[in-house]
Amino acid sequence: MRKLFIVLTAVFLAATSSLQAQEVDLSEPYKMVRQVADNTFKRVERDQQKIQADKEYLKVIVEEELLPYIDYKYASYRMLASYIQKARSIEDPEEKKQAIAHIKRFIDVFKNYLVTTYAGVFTQYTNQKVEFAAPRDVGDANVVVVKTTIKDPGKPDIDIGFKVRKDNDNQWRAYDMIAEGISLLDAKQSEIHGILRQEGIEHVIDLLDKKSQLPVQFRGDGVDE
Repeated sequence: MRKLFIVLTAVFLAATSSLQAQEVDLSEPYKMVRQVADNTFKRVERDQQKIQADKEYLKVIVEEELLPYIDYKYASYRMLASYIQKARSIEDPEEKKQAIAHIKRFIDVFKNYLVTTYAGVFTQYTNQKVEFAAPRDVGDANVVVVKTTIKDPGKPDIDIGFKVRKDNDNQWRAYDMIAEGISLLDAKQSEIHGILRQEGIEHVIDLLDKKSQLPVQFRGDGVDE
């Protein structure tokens, strides 16, 4: 699951670079995906000396260039759907307060987990070419799948879809990726749901927190996060 996530996430970072970073237009989903990919990849190229000196700096790049355009809160709500539903039905004030605190803590930890995971993506990227689908009229849709195709010499093309969502401010952000009809968010949700059901929310939070604090590993370091 982790290796698949790394390969697919790399697509979100690959685009033809220009000399100056583009201001991201959140009003149009296709443009947003392309611009975020372009800006993030350029930043990695520009800051190679800093990265070589301290690979943890990749987390800074992710936080500044990528994270603002990922709807991690919405993704967190999707991941904790069953727990949130139960929390809403709690009548005891103290118990409900604790459940809400757990949800807030999960969101923070999940955000940090994503930062660490995405930072690791940059160590796996090997110059794959990516084609972005031409923009289309989205009408009144609130969720759009931006399609891309990975081109890797000697290997079959891989079609990837990025799910982006329009919020109440009419701004678009990515929250999921789809490969061969499989949603990575749904797959991760199923994985966490099992642990949540058997071990509880605090165990899930601790597990993600530990993973989020793992050091960024370069390709070939021999450590599987």
